[in-house]
Amino acid sequence: MECYLDNAATTKVSDNVYAKLSEVYLKEFGNPSSMHKVGMEAEKHVKASRESICKILKCESSEIVFTSGGTESNNMALIGAALANNRQGKHIITTRMEHASVYNPVLFLENLGFEVSFCEVDENGIVDMDSLLSLLRDDTVLVSVMFVNNEVGSVNPVADISKAIKEKNPKVLFHVDAIQAFGKFTIVPKKMGIDLLSVSGHKIHGPKGSGFLYIRKGVKVKPIINGGGQESGMRSGTENVPAIAGLGVASEDMYNNLEANRKKMFALKTRLINGLMAIEGTHVHTISNRLENSEELDEIVALTAPHIVSCGFEGVRSEVLLHALEEKGVYVSSGSACSSNHPAISGTLKAIKSEQKYLDSTIRFSFCVNTTEEEIDYALETLKELLPVLRRFRRK
Repeated sequence: MECYLDNAATTKVSDNVYAKLSEVYLKEFGNPSSMHKVGMEAEKHVKASRESICKILKCESSEIVFTSGGTESNNMALIGAALANNRQGKHIITTRMEHASVYNPVLFLENLGFEVSFCEVDENGIVDMDSLLSLLRDDTVLVSVMFVNNEVGSVNPVADISKAIKEKNPKVLFHVDAIQAFGKFTIVPKKMGIDLLSVSGHKIHGPKGSGFLYIRKGVKVKPIINGGGQESGMRSGTENVPAIAGLGVASEDMYNNLEANRKKMFALKTRLINGLMAIEGTHVHTISNRLENSEELDEIVALTAPHIVSCGFEGVRSEVLLHALEEKGVYVSSGSACSSNHPAISGTLKAIKSEQKYLDSTIRFSFCVNTTEEEIDYALETLKELLPVLRRFRRK
């Protein structure tokens, strides 16, 4: 049996998305900037996708900029907003739990002369509000906090965070990396006080190379890609029409079935966690330390993202366990896929003050609406089979 439990890294495109991609690639392949019929047919797909996303976010069409994915969206938000607003100040606040596509642009800005402060998070991966507010200054220009952590599935109260920030300094821009949240949570940026919001298509059964950045009307962002002036001058380059069209379909599908999808994934998550906690020497990050008794599990799980489970396995290196599971047809991750080529101890696990024995012994399981109970059960049985063997060869 093959069991793909790495959906936080990427998802399989849905049948509806595949059909749309085929249609656009083969039949309506024009350049949307062209003035003739073929170009205008392509432009209709871009417009339709933009309208679908605006309906979901309850925003204006001018507030959506299509990008190549989450990394570009985060770079555009952080670098573009910082450079456009640097007269207001050159101080940025973020956390050490952010994805590399936030963390590294922030370091890039630091090299340009910006000052970066990192606020604390608690053991469950939630921003420490006192720490954040203590760092806010008159010259703070930007705060960036992820909605859902991609490694441990913690969920930040972004609306509360924004409210607290704006009450202390209304001029501060608030950026949210919603790459793991879009399609799993209701998101209304204006209502939640979000100025900039990043989204990626391939996390929601859309095509790779698709994404968008929401930029609240009135927020200044300097383009970081210059050229022909596409996307209202914010993102030059011929639009990837098939990817944009596929992103629109994927977004519609996720939000048309949002509650049913969430219910199914939470049930799978609870099933997996129950099985993991029955295995000796395990610790489910953001869950285990909250539980006083098993009756609380559903309530605690509901505080986290529906599709991510991060578990430490005492006495087994994550890389060893990952490949042992792979040989049995179970595909998981040892952390963020974007960092897999640069192995290091997770900054997220350090930030939540994970016990030392789990820092290099943690596996991430992530699923989607197509994941089955049989896959969860197979993964658990495989773990029970492998762990005793692997632990015999633990490092002394």
